[in-house]
Amino acid sequence: MTPEVAALLHKARESQPAAILLNGANFREFAAARAYYAMFYAAQALLLERGQTFSSHAAVIAAFGREFAKANLLDPKLHRYLLDAQDLRNLGDYGIERPMRAAQVQEVLAWSDEFISAAQRFLKSEKSG
Repeated sequence: MTPEVAALLHKARESQPAAILLNGANFREFAAARAYYAMFYAAQALLLERGQTFSSHAAVIAAFGREFAKANLLDPKLHRYLLDAQDLRNLGDYGIERPMRAAQVQEVLAWSDEFISAAQRFLKSEKSG
């Protein structure tokens, strides 16, 4: 694992407790965004491990779907988590019409935990394989 991949995984892992703290302080929209970024950084780490970098969120998400979900290297539901989390992040960052529900944030927090765990296991298996 390169230092850059390790740094992205570190950012992903640090984003999780930040999301939990924000949620606990009732900053739901910011918590959802931080949980999304936890998954986004993990996706970037996976792609970078394969020598791929992208300049947009959409490109990272599409490449993750193509390289890991469609190839069944990781559970395809993780791609759905990433897509749905991005939607929640956009709602939290740009939406002003309705507040985010607590259940939505709890769900995206669980997704980010599962996503990062899967990414770490994959990268560890690639290293030993």
